[in-house]
Amino acid sequence: METLPASSCSLVLLENTEKSPLLMSNGGSHPPAAAANVSLVEGSGEGGGGACVGLDKKGGVVTRPKPGYPERETWTRQMDFIMSCVGFAVGLGNVWRFPYLCYKNGGGVFLIPYMLIVFVGGIPIFFLEIALGQFMKAGSINVWNIAPLFKGLGYASMVIVFFCNTYYIMVLTWAFYYLIKSFNSVLPWSTCDNVWNTPSCIEAFHHQQCRNSSLANITIANNMTCDDLANSRSPVIEFWENKVLNISPGLDVPGSFHWELMLCLMFVWVLVYFCVWKGVKSTGKIVYVTAIFPYVVLVILLVRGVTLPGAYDGIMYFIKPDWSKLQEAQVWIDAGTQIFFSYAIGLGALTALGSYNRFTNDCYKDAFILALINSGTSFFAGFVVFAILGFMANEQGVDISQVAESGPGLAFIAYPKAVSLMPVAPLWAALFFLMLLLLGLDSQFVGVEGFVTGILDLLPQYDHRYKREISVAICCLLCFIIDLSMVTQGGMYVFQLFDYYSASGMTLLWQAFWECIIVAWVYGADRFMDDVARMIGYRPCPWMKWCWSFITPCVCLAIFLFHLINYKPLTYNNVYVYPWWGEVIGWCMALSSMLCIPVSVLYKLFRAKGTFKERWAHLTTPVWGAHHLEYMAPDVKDLALISPGTDDIIILRECHVVWAPPIPEL
Repeated sequence: METLPASSCSLVLLENTEKSPLLMSNGGSHPPAAAANVSLVEGSGEGGGGACVGLDKKGGVVTRPKPGYPERETWTRQMDFIMSCVGFAVGLGNVWRFPYLCYKNGGGVFLIPYMLIVFVGGIPIFFLEIALGQFMKAGSINVWNIAPLFKGLGYASMVIVFFCNTYYIMVLTWAFYYLIKSFNSVLPWSTCDNVWNTPSCIEAFHHQQCRNSSLANITIANNMTCDDLANSRSPVIEFWENKVLNISPGLDVPGSFHWELMLCLMFVWVLVYFCVWKGVKSTGKIVYVTAIFPYVVLVILLVRGVTLPGAYDGIMYFIKPDWSKLQEAQVWIDAGTQIFFSYAIGLGALTALGSYNRFTNDCYKDAFILALINSGTSFFAGFVVFAILGFMANEQGVDISQVAESGPGLAFIAYPKAVSLMPVAPLWAALFFLMLLLLGLDSQFVGVEGFVTGILDLLPQYDHRYKREISVAICCLLCFIIDLSMVTQGGMYVFQLFDYYSASGMTLLWQAFWECIIVAWVYGADRFMDDVARMIGYRPCPWMKWCWSFITPCVCLAIFLFHLINYKPLTYNNVYVYPWWGEVIGWCMALSSMLCIPVSVLYKLFRAKGTFKERWAHLTTPVWGAHHLEYMAPDVKDLALISPGTDDIIILRECHVVWAPPIPEL
């Protein structure tokens, strides 16, 4: 193992020896001797840490200066970790994407492919990312010291989460803007009397009045006839497109800034900054509000929704099974991509959250609890959304399929339209957009936390008092500057580019595929199972190992290839087609993360010395951290060890050292 910069402990060699006095596991199975189970290396193998190595040949004390590596924070309570994961993984995708996919793909039948992929893809990778962070005690980059050749996977996740942090906050900005506008006696998107409305705007148009073709030329409202229906526009659509977006003709026409949105964007970024700047100690407290309150609002909205006329029809439309859908490949693809989106896999943030756990935390049990909460929230949100959409369809006299939408269309068009039809509309609008804001807020600040954690792990030698605060400020400011392009008249086109390419299904699937391959086939699935057993005290179900080794990579690769084969150019509202240079920008964003892995592998192999076999062996040797073995006796500072194969005695001073427990048997 290569010698690294010094750490804070010293070694005393009492008997001189020419043999290596203490060896770490360098790629084989865990050594049985207690001495060999002691970790001496801390940090990164690329200048990012230290090692208690380098003995005085004269048998004296080798004392090395303490460079000031701060001890890694841990959650104040384990529930802080649970709530942070709930806040991050349970987000807008559960509320505005899952219900739509469920009704679109056969109602209750969709749960069959969904739950199947949960167990073959979602939970295994979710558990893998949390366990990796907890075992390596590092963020999304240094966690891949487990196989340093593939450290590019960490850089890829950093690129993806940076893109997500940049564009995802726009949803919070829009939600905050709508929340402010909800504090009016009359909702501004419920009338056609505003300066942004056009002559084709119509407030209430009951479609059943036009079902008789003989009434085609009869005036219904606002001097409009049934023949004019196709060209009419709802005030909620005009508020969204003309007031909120003030959308330009295309990507090549950025237009002017929307100053109200810019102020909302600035406020949300300031809010995120003060949620993250002090680390997990403060984040763990804030997340109780941001994670729990949306559930309170969901329950309130469900109780209100089921009392509305048409709610039963909406709910039945949501869950009514259509068994023929199981034969369609798209149903299975939608189930797979929804899992990766809603479980927040491949972003590195789960790894960062896991790194703040105690070494002995039962992350295996946590993974199943969090998966149950995530998927349960998605299904529960479906009842809330479709109860309201059923009421909306009943009021307008149309089929539910005509009002059911996904993504921003549900959050900022369909649902605002529905609440505008309710009594005391401002109250329900304020509750809904407050829920959206909090759902997105905890996902946002945990994403920022994951990005900053990865950056700080690369800079352990800089022990500035305000290192974290400055890093978070720079991250937020940089993202804010990029976000300015999304509060212009052409901002929606920029937002869609980020959403469609930078953190698309393809990039997340590519990331998840390589995570499984590296852990299962480079580091070793059995070996990682042993590591997990040392942490939690028992072996996880062998199903996890089989998934990491075979099933999950195959699922990821199959869905990835399907996406690639069926790729369609990006459009806005199925009307505006992006120019070729817009497509090029999008693919550059996608490839900026995907190419991190192969490029870094080739770069490291090219720079290493020796034969290919020697380079591979050297670059796939894990770089351990001293914190791996702090979990049983953290107060042990000095420890006497007998070197394997010799009678030499070695004293380790000022190190957190412990005997690793035996690997539990099944």
